[in-house]
Amino acid sequence: MKVLVTGAAGFIGSHLAETLAKRGDDVIGIDNFNDIVYPSARKRLSAQRLAAYPNIKLIETDIRDREHMLAIFAAEKFDAVAHLAALAGVRNAVKYPDLYVAVNLNGTQHLLDAARATGVGNFVFASTSSVYGNTTVIPFIETDVCDRPLQPYAAAKRAAEMLGYTYHYLFGMNFTVVRFFTVYGPYGRPDMMAYLLADSITKGIQIPLFEGGQMYRDWTFISDTVAGVIAALERPLGYEIINLGRGEPILLRDFVTMIETLAGARANLVTQPKPLADFVRNEADITKARRLLDFDPQVSVAEGVQQFWNWYITQ
Repeated sequence: MKVLVTGAAGFIGSHLAETLAKRGDDVIGIDNFNDIVYPSARKRLSAQRLAAYPNIKLIETDIRDREHMLAIFAAEKFDAVAHLAALAGVRNAVKYPDLYVAVNLNGTQHLLDAARATGVGNFVFASTSSVYGNTTVIPFIETDVCDRPLQPYAAAKRAAEMLGYTYHYLFGMNFTVVRFFTVYGPYGRPDMMAYLLADSITKGIQIPLFEGGQMYRDWTFISDTVAGVIAALERPLGYEIINLGRGEPILLRDFVTMIETLAGARANLVTQPKPLADFVRNEADITKARRLLDFDPQVSVAEGVQQFWNWYITQ
Protein backbone atom coordinates (compact mmCIF):
# COMPACT_ATOMS: atom_id res chain seq x y z
CA MET A 1 0.00 0.00 0.00
CA LYS A 2 1.23 3.49 -0.84
CA VAL A 3 0.17 5.93 1.85
CA LEU A 4 0.39 9.67 2.25
CA VAL A 5 0.93 10.66 5.88
CA THR A 6 0.45 14.37 6.48
CA GLY A 7 2.09 15.79 9.58
CA ALA A 8 4.63 12.97 9.30
CA ALA A 9 7.25 14.66 11.47
CA GLY A 10 4.82 15.21 14.32
CA PHE A 11 4.23 12.98 17.32
CA ILE A 12 1.50 10.67 16.01
CA GLY A 13 2.47 11.11 12.37
CA SER A 14 6.06 9.97 12.87
CA HIS A 15 4.93 6.88 14.78
CA LEU A 16 2.41 6.08 12.06
CA ALA A 17 4.91 6.55 9.22
CA GLU A 18 7.49 4.40 11.01
CA THR A 19 4.99 1.62 11.74
CA LEU A 20 3.78 1.56 8.14
CA ALA A 21 7.35 1.46 6.84
CA LYS A 22 8.32 -1.38 9.16
CA ARG A 23 5.56 -3.54 7.77
CA GLY A 24 6.58 -2.80 4.18
CA ASP A 25 4.27 -0.04 3.01
CA ASP A 26 5.56 2.84 0.89
CA VAL A 27 5.12 6.12 2.74
CA ILE A 28 5.21 9.67 1.46
CA GLY A 29 5.24 12.05 4.39
CA ILE A 30 4.66 15.77 4.30
CA ASP A 31 5.27 18.31 7.03
CA ASN A 32 5.89 22.05 7.12
CA PHE A 33 8.00 21.90 10.32
CA ASN A 34 6.27 24.90 11.87
CA ASP A 35 7.14 26.02 15.37
CA ILE A 36 3.79 27.54 16.32
CA VAL A 37 2.89 24.95 18.97
CA TYR A 38 6.37 23.64 19.91
CA PRO A 39 9.94 24.00 18.59
CA SER A 40 10.46 22.68 15.07
CA ALA A 41 13.77 21.12 16.16
CA ARG A 42 11.80 18.27 17.70
CA LYS A 43 10.19 17.55 14.35
CA ARG A 44 13.62 17.62 12.69
CA LEU A 45 14.71 14.89 15.11
CA SER A 46 11.70 12.81 14.13
CA ALA A 47 12.55 13.37 10.47
CA GLN A 48 16.03 12.00 11.15
CA ARG A 49 14.46 8.92 12.70
CA LEU A 50 12.30 8.39 9.62
CA ALA A 51 15.25 8.90 7.27
CA ALA A 52 16.54 5.46 8.27
CA TYR A 53 13.74 3.84 6.25
CA PRO A 54 14.27 3.64 2.47
CA ASN A 55 10.50 3.31 1.90
CA ILE A 56 9.75 6.68 3.54
CA LYS A 57 10.09 9.89 1.53
CA LEU A 58 9.54 13.10 3.48
CA ILE A 59 8.59 16.30 1.65
CA GLU A 60 8.75 19.68 3.37
CA THR A 61 5.65 21.55 2.30
CA ASP A 62 2.45 23.08 3.63
CA ILE A 63 -1.05 21.70 3.14
CA ARG A 64 -2.21 25.29 2.61
CA ASP A 65 -0.26 25.24 -0.68
CA ARG A 66 -3.09 23.98 -2.85
CA GLU A 67 -1.15 23.68 -6.09
CA HIS A 68 1.65 21.73 -4.46
CA MET A 69 -0.86 19.34 -2.90
CA LEU A 70 -2.47 18.72 -6.29
CA ALA A 71 0.96 18.13 -7.84
CA ILE A 72 2.10 15.69 -5.15
CA PHE A 73 -1.07 13.63 -5.45
CA ALA A 74 -0.82 13.59 -9.24
CA ALA A 75 2.80 12.45 -9.14
CA GLU A 76 2.52 9.82 -6.39
CA LYS A 77 -0.89 8.14 -6.97
CA PHE A 78 -1.70 7.19 -3.37
CA ASP A 79 -3.79 4.22 -2.36
CA ALA A 80 -4.74 5.87 0.93
CA VAL A 81 -4.27 9.08 2.89
CA ALA A 82 -3.75 9.46 6.64
CA HIS A 83 -4.34 13.15 7.20
CA LEU A 84 -2.78 14.02 10.56
CA ALA A 85 -1.33 17.45 9.74
CA ALA A 86 -2.92 20.14 11.89
CA LEU A 87 -2.24 22.95 14.25
CA ALA A 88 -2.84 21.31 17.61
CA GLY A 89 -3.63 22.61 21.08
CA VAL A 90 -6.93 23.95 22.31
CA ARG A 91 -5.48 26.97 24.10
CA ASN A 92 -3.27 28.15 21.24
CA ALA A 93 -6.31 28.07 18.99
CA VAL A 94 -7.92 30.79 21.08
CA LYS A 95 -4.94 33.04 20.29
CA TYR A 96 -4.71 32.24 16.57
CA PRO A 97 -8.17 31.30 15.26
CA ASP A 98 -7.39 32.41 11.71
CA LEU A 99 -4.40 30.06 11.48
CA TYR A 100 -6.32 27.14 12.90
CA VAL A 101 -9.13 27.51 10.39
CA ALA A 102 -6.69 28.02 7.50
CA VAL A 103 -4.72 24.87 8.32
CA ASN A 104 -7.21 22.50 9.90
CA LEU A 105 -10.17 23.23 7.63
CA ASN A 106 -8.97 24.90 4.44
CA GLY A 107 -5.84 22.76 4.23
CA THR A 108 -8.02 19.68 4.57
CA GLN A 109 -10.13 20.81 1.64
CA HIS A 110 -7.04 21.07 -0.58
CA LEU A 111 -6.21 17.46 0.28
CA LEU A 112 -9.77 16.32 -0.37
CA ASP A 113 -9.73 17.95 -3.80
CA ALA A 114 -6.38 16.35 -4.61
CA ALA A 115 -7.59 12.96 -3.42
CA ARG A 116 -10.74 13.25 -5.49
CA ALA A 117 -8.83 14.29 -8.61
CA THR A 118 -6.51 11.27 -8.37
CA GLY A 119 -8.96 8.60 -7.26
CA VAL A 120 -7.53 7.90 -3.80
CA GLY A 121 -9.23 4.81 -2.41
CA ASN A 122 -9.46 5.79 1.23
CA PHE A 123 -9.05 9.02 3.21
CA VAL A 124 -8.57 8.81 6.98
CA PHE A 125 -8.91 12.10 8.85
CA ALA A 126 -7.48 12.62 12.33
CA SER A 127 -9.97 14.48 14.48
CA THR A 128 -10.21 15.01 18.21
CA SER A 129 -12.31 14.29 21.27
CA SER A 130 -12.42 18.08 21.70
CA VAL A 131 -15.32 18.19 19.24
CA TYR A 132 -17.57 16.81 21.98
CA GLY A 133 -17.19 20.01 24.00
CA ASN A 134 -19.15 20.07 27.25
CA THR A 135 -21.46 17.25 26.23
CA THR A 136 -23.43 15.55 28.98
CA VAL A 137 -23.42 12.27 27.04
CA ILE A 138 -20.80 10.17 28.85
CA PRO A 139 -18.99 8.17 27.56
CA PHE A 140 -18.58 10.15 24.34
CA ILE A 141 -20.37 8.42 21.49
CA GLU A 142 -20.09 9.18 17.79
CA THR A 143 -23.81 9.89 17.36
CA ASP A 144 -23.49 13.02 19.54
CA VAL A 145 -24.25 16.08 17.37
CA CYS A 146 -21.07 17.87 18.51
CA ASP A 147 -22.45 21.26 17.56
CA ARG A 148 -21.11 23.33 20.49
CA PRO A 149 -17.29 23.44 20.08
CA LEU A 150 -15.48 25.29 22.86
CA GLN A 151 -12.64 26.76 20.76
CA PRO A 152 -11.53 27.23 17.13
CA TYR A 153 -9.45 24.02 17.14
CA ALA A 154 -12.50 21.86 17.76
CA ALA A 155 -14.70 23.99 15.49
CA ALA A 156 -12.32 23.62 12.53
CA LYS A 157 -11.93 19.89 13.12
CA ARG A 158 -15.69 19.38 13.31
CA ALA A 159 -16.17 21.44 10.14
CA ALA A 160 -13.59 19.27 8.34
CA GLU A 161 -15.43 16.15 9.50
CA MET A 162 -18.62 17.47 7.92
CA LEU A 163 -16.80 18.53 4.75
CA GLY A 164 -15.60 14.95 4.45
CA TYR A 165 -19.20 13.79 4.51
CA THR A 166 -20.03 16.17 1.68
CA TYR A 167 -17.22 14.72 -0.45
CA HIS A 168 -18.45 11.23 0.35
CA TYR A 169 -22.03 12.13 -0.55
CA LEU A 170 -21.24 14.00 -3.76
CA PHE A 171 -18.23 12.12 -5.04
CA GLY A 172 -18.34 8.70 -3.39
CA MET A 173 -15.15 9.23 -1.43
CA ASN A 174 -14.32 6.84 1.40
CA PHE A 175 -13.76 9.15 4.37
CA THR A 176 -13.19 7.84 7.88
CA VAL A 177 -12.90 10.22 10.83
CA VAL A 178 -10.85 8.90 13.74
CA ARG A 179 -11.26 10.96 16.91
CA PHE A 180 -8.18 10.83 19.14
CA PHE A 181 -8.32 10.85 22.94
CA THR A 182 -5.32 12.24 24.91
CA VAL A 183 -2.57 10.37 23.07
CA TYR A 184 0.77 10.04 24.90
CA GLY A 185 4.00 8.08 24.66
CA PRO A 186 7.64 8.30 23.47
CA TYR A 187 8.47 11.30 21.26
CA GLY A 188 5.38 13.00 22.66
CA ARG A 189 4.64 16.66 22.17
CA PRO A 190 6.40 18.83 24.77
CA ASP A 191 3.29 20.97 25.24
CA MET A 192 1.17 18.04 26.45
CA MET A 193 0.67 16.95 30.03
CA ALA A 194 2.90 13.86 30.21
CA TYR A 195 5.91 15.75 28.87
CA LEU A 196 5.16 18.86 30.91
CA LEU A 197 5.03 16.76 34.07
CA ALA A 198 8.33 15.05 33.28
CA ASP A 199 9.99 18.40 32.64
CA SER A 200 8.51 19.82 35.83
CA ILE A 201 9.86 16.91 37.89
CA THR A 202 13.35 16.87 36.38
CA LYS A 203 13.87 20.60 35.85
CA GLY A 204 11.72 22.16 38.54
CA ILE A 205 9.60 24.03 36.01
CA GLN A 206 6.32 25.25 37.49
CA ILE A 207 3.27 24.12 35.52
CA PRO A 208 -0.47 24.57 36.12
CA LEU A 209 -2.64 21.75 37.42
CA PHE A 210 -6.15 22.74 36.44
CA GLU A 211 -8.85 22.17 39.04
CA GLY A 212 -6.28 20.51 41.28
CA GLY A 213 -6.16 17.56 38.91
CA GLN A 214 -9.86 16.76 39.34
CA MET A 215 -10.35 16.26 35.61
CA TYR A 216 -10.62 12.98 33.74
CA ARG A 217 -8.76 12.13 30.53
CA ASP A 218 -8.97 8.98 28.42
CA TRP A 219 -5.19 8.49 28.16
CA THR A 220 -4.46 6.41 25.04
CA PHE A 221 -0.98 5.06 24.31
CA ILE A 222 0.56 5.95 20.97
CA SER A 223 0.87 2.37 19.67
CA ASP A 224 -2.83 1.75 20.25
CA THR A 225 -3.78 4.93 18.43
CA VAL A 226 -1.52 4.03 15.49
CA ALA A 227 -3.02 0.54 15.31
CA GLY A 228 -6.47 2.11 15.04
CA VAL A 229 -5.40 4.48 12.26
CA ILE A 230 -3.83 1.64 10.26
CA ALA A 231 -6.98 -0.45 10.63
CA ALA A 232 -8.97 2.50 9.27
CA LEU A 233 -6.55 2.88 6.34
CA GLU A 234 -7.05 -0.76 5.42
CA ARG A 235 -10.86 -0.67 5.51
CA PRO A 236 -12.75 1.68 3.20
CA LEU A 237 -16.03 2.24 5.05
CA GLY A 238 -17.85 4.89 3.07
CA TYR A 239 -18.30 7.61 5.67
CA GLU A 240 -17.74 6.81 9.34
CA ILE A 241 -16.78 8.61 12.54
CA ILE A 242 -14.92 6.40 15.01
CA ASN A 243 -13.56 7.09 18.50
CA LEU A 244 -9.99 5.88 19.13
CA GLY A 245 -9.54 5.98 22.90
CA ARG A 246 -8.85 3.45 25.60
CA GLY A 247 -12.30 3.74 27.12
CA GLU A 248 -10.94 3.88 30.69
CA PRO A 249 -10.58 7.51 31.82
CA ILE A 250 -8.07 8.28 34.55
CA LEU A 251 -8.17 11.20 36.97
CA LEU A 252 -5.48 13.72 36.06
CA ARG A 253 -4.28 13.78 39.67
CA ASP A 254 -3.75 10.00 39.52
CA PHE A 255 -1.84 10.32 36.24
CA VAL A 256 0.41 12.88 37.91
CA THR A 257 1.03 10.53 40.82
CA MET A 258 2.02 7.70 38.47
CA ILE A 259 4.79 9.76 36.90
CA GLU A 260 5.91 11.21 40.24
CA THR A 261 6.17 7.69 41.66
CA LEU A 262 8.35 6.50 38.78
CA ALA A 263 10.54 9.58 39.07
CA GLY A 264 10.81 9.44 42.85
CA ALA A 265 10.16 13.18 42.99
CA ARG A 266 7.31 15.67 42.93
CA ALA A 267 6.28 17.94 40.10
CA ASN A 268 6.22 21.69 40.70
CA LEU A 269 2.49 22.27 40.35
CA VAL A 270 0.23 25.24 40.95
CA THR A 271 -3.53 24.77 40.99
CA GLN A 272 -5.44 26.98 38.57
CA PRO A 273 -9.06 27.15 37.38
CA LYS A 274 -9.89 25.27 34.20
CA PRO A 275 -9.67 27.50 31.09
CA LEU A 276 -12.91 28.04 29.19
CA ALA A 277 -11.43 26.18 26.22
CA ASP A 278 -11.03 22.96 28.25
CA PHE A 279 -13.52 20.32 29.35
CA VAL A 280 -13.69 18.45 32.65
CA ARG A 281 -13.92 14.91 31.30
CA ASN A 282 -13.32 12.97 28.13
CA GLU A 283 -14.18 9.32 27.84
CA ALA A 284 -14.46 7.30 24.66
CA ASP A 285 -17.15 4.79 23.87
CA ILE A 286 -15.09 2.46 21.65
CA THR A 287 -17.85 -0.01 20.80
CA LYS A 288 -17.88 1.17 17.19
CA ALA A 289 -14.09 0.99 16.89
CA ARG A 290 -14.13 -2.58 18.17
CA ARG A 291 -16.86 -3.53 15.69
CA LEU A 292 -15.59 -1.81 12.54
CA LEU A 293 -11.83 -1.83 13.10
CA ASP A 294 -11.30 -4.73 15.51
CA PHE A 295 -9.75 -2.06 17.70
CA ASP A 296 -8.48 -3.49 20.97
CA PRO A 297 -6.22 -1.22 23.05
CA GLN A 298 -3.33 -3.23 24.49
CA VAL A 299 -1.37 -0.81 26.67
CA SER A 300 -2.69 0.04 30.13
CA VAL A 301 -2.08 3.52 31.49
CA ALA A 302 0.39 2.11 34.04
CA GLU A 303 2.34 0.35 31.27
CA GLY A 304 2.17 3.36 29.00
CA VAL A 305 3.43 5.77 31.65
CA GLN A 306 6.32 3.40 32.35
CA GLN A 307 7.24 3.28 28.65
CA PHE A 308 6.99 7.04 28.35
CA TRP A 309 9.16 7.62 31.43
CA ASN A 310 11.79 5.08 30.29
CA TRP A 311 12.03 6.96 26.99
CA TYR A 312 12.06 10.41 28.59
CA ILE A 313 14.98 9.75 30.92
CA THR A 314 17.16 8.62 28.00
CA GLN A 315 16.76 11.94 26.17
